Amino acid sequence: MGQASILLVEDEALIRMMLVDMVEELGHTVIAEAGSVEIGRPLAEIEQYDLAIVDINLEGFNAQPVVEAIRDRGLPFFLLSGYGAASVPDALKGMPVLNKPCSLETLKHTIDQLLSRAPR
Repeated sequence: MGQASILLVEDEALIRMMLVDMVEELGHTVIAEAGSVEIGRPLAEIEQYDLAIVDINLEGFNAQPVVEAIRDRGLPFFLLSGYGAASVPDALKGMPVLNKPCSLETLKHTIDQLLSRAPR
């Protein structure tokens, strides 16, 4: 899988930094980062990225507005959760979810799988 540009929306700074390191170790580039819905949604609407990684809960708010902006553009994404699949709101059920923390191998597999299905 080639290098991808990734939007990362995660409110916990240490986890966000860890994910940036992991994404870069996999040969991809995080082109924009956000820690809230207020910052993440506009980035999801305007930035040029191949894939988005979005935490379900951003500072106590549901990430659905960010996900909707990504969906509107037809871009692939997956969700992160510190609480497992049971924490996924009904509107986001059925979306790929990785539990935090995730391994490098799991992150690689999820990114590769979504990018291989994405229209280019």
